[in-house]
Amino acid sequence: MIKYFVDAARLAETFRTLVSIDSVSRHEGRICRAILSMMPPIIEKTFIDGAGEPTGSDTGNLILKIKGNRDAVPMMLNAHMDTVEPGVGVKPRYADGVFTSSGDTVLGADDKSAIAIIIEVLRVIHERNLPHGPIDVVFTICEEIGLLGAKHLDFGLVDATFGYALDTYDTKGIVTRAPAANRFEIRVHGRSAHAGADPEKGISAVWVASKAVAGLRLGRIDEETTCNIGEMEAKGATNIVPALVRLRGEVRSHDEGKLDAVTRRIMETFGDTAAEYRRIHHENDSPYIEVDLEQDFPLNRIPETHPVVTTARRAAANLGRDLTPKMSGGGSDANIFFSKGIMTGVLGTGMKDVHTVRESIRLDDMVDAATLLLEIIAVHADGGSP
Repeated sequence: MIKYFVDAARLAETFRTLVSIDSVSRHEGRICRAILSMMPPIIEKTFIDGAGEPTGSDTGNLILKIKGNRDAVPMMLNAHMDTVEPGVGVKPRYADGVFTSSGDTVLGADDKSAIAIIIEVLRVIHERNLPHGPIDVVFTICEEIGLLGAKHLDFGLVDATFGYALDTYDTKGIVTRAPAANRFEIRVHGRSAHAGADPEKGISAVWVASKAVAGLRLGRIDEETTCNIGEMEAKGATNIVPALVRLRGEVRSHDEGKLDAVTRRIMETFGDTAAEYRRIHHENDSPYIEVDLEQDFPLNRIPETHPVVTTARRAAANLGRDLTPKMSGGGSDANIFFSKGIMTGVLGTGMKDVHTVRESIRLDDMVDAATLLLEIIAVHADGGSP
């Protein structure tokens, strides 16, 4: 094992600078330019792909190519540049080794801690001329709004067939299993009428939608499957029988058969509820249902014997640590990479309470994550990965 010297103070300053730059989804242009200005001369080629136009962002994905000084196959490192709302005007605070925001925005450790770690790792490799194979660094846009950057990534610019995304909290684990997800919008159409004078002439879309939802099993279905309806919206005055309700939700599962079955059950429940109303009330056309259904992201499932896992675990062991394969309930860019044949394990940076104004991260956790990543790169350069 080579002893590495991550510059904790420099890492902290890089992170502080990054989180102070607004980059909510579709507004990643400034952070993209800042990242480029921080990169060491080790970068051989730089690309910004065309993902900005289809995603509506002010920039594309940033892809950096690093030539190896060892004969090894290319490795990918990934993080995303966007943050969630409230993410404008972040004021980072640091006390007792912990970064937080001022309390009225997210911090942006998701995923700028990963970006800062990757920048520090590349700086250390350059300064110490450490052994490394070719590296493709992929910083994506619009991850937080449906992995859109990864979905529109120009994969012709990526040579790696394996790699690591830094986009979870646990620095002692590697996510090897993540679910597939379906996203849906259901529109329940009723018939409007005056709610006080002629309610009998109306068909309440709210009533139909509520009856259908009441017949669903939501939340955790089993250890592999979850289901949620996150939005239910009806617009109009209180004196009008509502004619339209929109519902948006998702199903996630580590089993594609279960994913399809639960999704189908939701669609059937809404359809059957509307049909039952028409039968009981002798209606021909209303209420009726419209559905938009799409795959949000595919499975990520990496065998624990795959070199992307064994390399990381060997690197952790070299550092005197354990690294445990994990199953996650969330999706990430790694799911999209997996579907494109790029085996991608997800490593943690220590970020906590992400997507809330209570978000925080310990500097020591970022240092540990950077050290592990450096050791992974060294093991790979030594012939320890595919």
